[in-house]
Amino acid sequence: MSDDLLNSDLGGVFDGLAGGGDSSQWAFGTGFEDPLAGVDTTVPDGVAGADLAAYCLMLGDDALVMSQRLSEWCSRAPDLEEDIALANTALDLLGQARLLLTRAAAADPGAVPALPEGSPVPGEDALAFFREAGEFRNVRLAEVPNGDFAHVVVRLLLFSVARLALLERLRASTDGVLAAVAAKGAKEVTYHRDWAGRWFLTLAQGTEESRRRLLAALDALWPLQSEMVTAHPLETSLAEAGVGVDPASVRGEVDAVLDQVLAVSGVDRPDRAPLAGIGGRTGRDGMHTEALSRMLAEMQVVARAHPGGRW
Repeated sequence: MSDDLLNSDLGGVFDGLAGGGDSSQWAFGTGFEDPLAGVDTTVPDGVAGADLAAYCLMLGDDALVMSQRLSEWCSRAPDLEEDIALANTALDLLGQARLLLTRAAAADPGAVPALPEGSPVPGEDALAFFREAGEFRNVRLAEVPNGDFAHVVVRLLLFSVARLALLERLRASTDGVLAAVAAKGAKEVTYHRDWAGRWFLTLAQGTEESRRRLLAALDALWPLQSEMVTAHPLETSLAEAGVGVDPASVRGEVDAVLDQVLAVSGVDRPDRAPLAGIGGRTGRDGMHTEALSRMLAEMQVVARAHPGGRW
């Protein structure tokens, strides 16, 4: 590296590498033991801490499981740009998951799995790595195994359109943490939605093979979309309390956006019935596909093998 470069403004970027620099420049920084440090985590009046925690787990588990599925695409996308786009989307959702799981642990410490005494694992990590599949509250759309590139495009489109509509309304939550998470998350998910929408159009109007794959993915995933905009009783009650959002209230908005994408892409709306629950229970109730258990076994294996480890 030349002296001119080292003496330039660009050279200053590398100053921290020699030590003594500002650790905030690092991608993952330091001192993240409590992402809500300094934030008022008082549970709003009239709301049970356990209910708020359960609601945060619903939204947090959606983001966590979807993030894990997207991370599996690392190094597998059609080109480097899209590989990075998917990795960044996974990181965005992981960040949302961490805040929401931390909020859940603060609202109801009893929701955090018991770990060996003296374990350094914080609440959000315990919730991510030490719950069983039946304790997760994510929608089933997030957990099904990855398919081809068309599959990830369709899944992300269906997921992000519904999540963005919910986050936009959640910005008005009387819970300050949820409102803040929603405000930041809405900006991130807007990009996720737009990326997926552009690729949906590209694949639909591309080659015969790209369109075939897109339609196959849409047909397979469409029955799972309805769960994103179907209200669980807890979501309804917290919406009435001003804390949460009833996902059924955004169904019209979600349908309008999806119909617009389908129309401009020249794709018919699938005529597929929603995937039924088991005994009326869905992902929000802890009823999942077998794919979630297999995914969690891989995601949780290191943490469970070394529950007292520091990383």
